[in-house]
Amino acid sequence: MMGVVAPWRWLLALCLRLLFLVPAGVPVRSGDAGFPKAMDNVTVRQGDSAILRCTVDNRVTRVAWLNRSTILYTGNDKWSIDPRVVLVANTKSQYSIEIQNVGIYDEGPYTCSVQTDNHPKTSRVHLIVQVPPTIVEISSNIVVNEGNNVSLSCIATGRPEPVVNWRYLSPKAHGFMSEDEYLEITGITREQSGVYECSAANDVSSPDVRRVKVTVNYPPSILDARNIGVPLGHQGILQCDALAVPAAEFIWYKEDKRLSDSRKGVKVENRDTFSRVTFFNVSEQDYGNYTCVAMNRLGHSNASVILFGKS
Repeated sequence: MMGVVAPWRWLLALCLRLLFLVPAGVPVRSGDAGFPKAMDNVTVRQGDSAILRCTVDNRVTRVAWLNRSTILYTGNDKWSIDPRVVLVANTKSQYSIEIQNVGIYDEGPYTCSVQTDNHPKTSRVHLIVQVPPTIVEISSNIVVNEGNNVSLSCIATGRPEPVVNWRYLSPKAHGFMSEDEYLEITGITREQSGVYECSAANDVSSPDVRRVKVTVNYPPSILDARNIGVPLGHQGILQCDALAVPAAEFIWYKEDKRLSDSRKGVKVENRDTFSRVTFFNVSEQDYGNYTCVAMNRLGHSNASVILFGKS
C-alpha cells in the first residue's frame, strides 16, 4: 500500500501548502519563470465550458490540476467526482482539463502542479465566471391618483454587476429618466401615465428588459360641448366630450329635468370619452338649454349647450 501512495506524497504536501497559502477567491498566478506555464485568467459565461491549459515539457514526471486544495486530476486519473470535469489533453507539451456547464461556484483559482527532478512546481490561473443580467424583482403595475408620488424599483443580478436604467416609453420622452434601480416621480400628472421600462445590462448578453404600467386617475375634464342650430322637423345632435380615468359617467339635463331614452324621439348614447343626444325630429319643445355632467369617483365637470332653431 505504501508503494502506491508514496509517489504522490509531493502532491499531498502541495495540497497542504496551497490550503494555507491561497485564500479562496483571490486571483493569483505563480510558478517558475516560464515553467510550468498555465494560461492567463480565463473568463467564461455561465453555462459555457472552460478549458484550462498548462504547458509542460519532457522534464515533467508527474502532473496534476487542483482547485484550491482539491485535486481534480493527476495524470490520466480523475480524482474529482464532478462529472463536468474532464481531461482534454495529457501530452509531452500540454496538460489540459475542461469544466463543462460552468457555474458561479466554479469561479476561483486553479493550480497546475508538476513534479520535475523531485521538486514540485506550480502555475496558477483564475477562472472568472460571467453571468448574464437578470431582473429578479420589479414593481408591479400600479394605479395612483393624480398628484401622488410614485416609486418604482428594479433589482437585477449578474456578473459583472449590471447597470440598471429606467425610461418612459412615450414619443415625447427622450433619454433615461433614471440611471439607477429606483425611479421616483413626485406629484405625478396624467401626462405621465403609461409604460415605464427597466433595462439591466452588463455586456455579457442582451439586456434583460421588463415593463411596468402606471395608471393615473384624474377627475373628468370636458373638452368640447357646442351649441347647435337645427330647423324644425330635422335631426339634431348634441355632443359632450370628456376625458377621465376611470372613464366618466354622463348625465344630461334640460333645465332641471334629467334627460333619458324614455323620452319619445330622443336617444342618449354614452361612451368612455363622449355622450351624444340625438333628436330625430326636432320640435319646439326640444329647443332650450341642456347641461352635460361628466363624473367619476374623483370629481365631476359640467358644460351647458343650447339647441336653438334656425330657418
